[in-house]
Amino acid sequence: MNAVILAAGEGKRMRPLTYERPKVMLPIAGKPIMEHLLEEVKRAGIKNFLFVVGYHDETIRDYFGNGADWDVEIQYVTQKAQLGTADALWRAEKLVEDKFLMLNGDTIVSADDIKRVITGDITLGVIEVTNPEEYGVVETEGAKITRIHEKMREPPSNLINAGVYLLDENIFNALSRTPKSKRGEFELTDSIQLLIDEGNRISWQKIGRWTDVSYPWDLLAANELLIDRISTDIKGTHEENVSIKGKILIGEGTLIKSGSYIEGPVVIGKNCEIGPNCYIRSNTTVGDNCHIGNAVELKSSIIMGNTKIPHLSYVGDSVIGCRCNLGAGTKIANLRFDNAHVKAKGLDTGRRKFGAIISDGVRTGINASIDAGAIIGNNTLVGPGAFASGHIEQNSRIL
Repeated sequence: MNAVILAAGEGKRMRPLTYERPKVMLPIAGKPIMEHLLEEVKRAGIKNFLFVVGYHDETIRDYFGNGADWDVEIQYVTQKAQLGTADALWRAEKLVEDKFLMLNGDTIVSADDIKRVITGDITLGVIEVTNPEEYGVVETEGAKITRIHEKMREPPSNLINAGVYLLDENIFNALSRTPKSKRGEFELTDSIQLLIDEGNRISWQKIGRWTDVSYPWDLLAANELLIDRISTDIKGTHEENVSIKGKILIGEGTLIKSGSYIEGPVVIGKNCEIGPNCYIRSNTTVGDNCHIGNAVELKSSIIMGNTKIPHLSYVGDSVIGCRCNLGAGTKIANLRFDNAHVKAKGLDTGRRKFGAIISDGVRTGINASIDAGAIIGNNTLVGPGAFASGHIEQNSRIL
C-alpha cells in the first residue's frame, strides 16, 4: 500500500515561521512535523511514500531524499500552484494503485490509529473535539458518513475530519469533476461529498491520538506532547558538575559545560555548546549547532538550529527561529499581570503562559525586552534596551 502525504502548502497561519520553509518542516521535539508522521506510518506497516510537494519543496526533498535513512521509499510529485487539496491529490493519480492511505502532512496520528483506518473499506478518520467550529465537521449515520462540512459557526456535531483517509481509484474520477470552492480552491472534502451523494459508501473510524498544529503557538503544545515520549539517549559529552534529571536526548558533538542544570524531558541537537551555568527546563527543544550560554534560562520553548543565546537571557514558552542571536540580557515576558490568556495577532492563544514567536535571523541588542504575545518577523533587529511588542513585520528595526 502507498501512503500519499500532502505537503505542498505554505501554512499561512504559521507566518512568519513559514517564510523560509513549509509548515510540515517546522520542528517539534527535535524533528520536523512530517518526520513524526512518516515514522508513525512506517510503524503501521507502510513503507512506500509519495510526497506531494510545492512551496519550498527543496526543503523537503533535501531532508528526506529517497527515504533510505528511514528504510522507506519516497517518490515526489509537485503541485506548482497551491490550488487546494483536491488538486494536490490529483498529482498522484498515475503513481498509486488500488487502495491507498492519504494524510495531511501537518498533522500527526498514531500507528495504531492508522492501522484501524486502513483495515476496512473506504474510510475517513475522525476525532471528537470541543471546538468543532474551527475544523471541517463530519455528519454520520451508523457506520457511514453522510456529509462533510467546511468550517461553520454552528456545527451539527463534534466529530471533525482528522485528515486521515483510506481511498481508492474512484476518488480521481471525483477529483476531475470537483468545482472550485468559495475560497477559490479545489477541496478534497468536496470530492468526497460527490462520492457520497452518488451513493458511494464512505465509512468513518474514530481515532484516539491526533496532533494538529494551526498557529505558531500550537507548536508548543505539540512539543510538550511529543517530547514526553522520548527515551534518554546521550551521544554528546558533558563536563563535571553538570546536573541532568529526567529524560533527555543529546546529539553527537554537543558539549554540556560545567554548572549546567537540565530538567527533562529535553531534546538538544547535534554540535551544540551548552553552558556553562545555564538552566534548561522541561519541555524545551534545542536544534543543531546552537549555543546556549552563561546564566541563560530556557523553559518550555523551541529553539531552532544555528541560534545563539549566549549570555544572561530568559526565554520562556516561546518559539525562536533559525540563525537568531539574542544579545546579553534579552528577556521575553510570558505572563500577563492579570493572568489572562495571552493574545497574539489579535487571537486568543488559549495559553496563560506564552512568550513570543521570533522568526529566522532576528537579532536583539543587550537588555532588549520582548512582550508576551509578540510576533517578530524574519531578520528584524531589536536594538539595545528596546521594547518589542505586538506583530512586527520582517526586516523591521526596533530602536
